[in-house]
Amino acid sequence: MFTFLWALIIGGIIGWIAGMVVGRDIPGGVFGNIIAGFVGAWLGSLILGNWGPVIADFAIIPALIGAVLLVFILSLVMRAFRKSTD
Repeated sequence: MFTFLWALIIGGIIGWIAGMVVGRDIPGGVFGNIIAGFVGAWLGSLILGNWGPVIADFAIIPALIGAVLLVFILSLVMRAFRKSTD
C-alpha cells in the first residue's frame, strides 16, 4: 500500500517537473501530473531504458525525459486542436 502511494507521489512530481520544463500546464491538475509522470516514465523507459537513479520503481532520468516529451507533444496537439475549432 505504501509503495503504491509513494509511486503516485513520485509520478506526480515527475509530471509537475515536466510541465515546468516545457512551460505548459498539464490538463487535469494533480491527476494530470500523476498520469503524465506514469506515462512519461513508461515512454522514457521504452526509448532510453532503465538507467540512472531509481526511486519508487521509476528510473528518474528516463522518466523525466519521457514526461517532458509527452507534455511537449500533448501541448502541440492541444494547440492544433484549439486552432482547428476556432
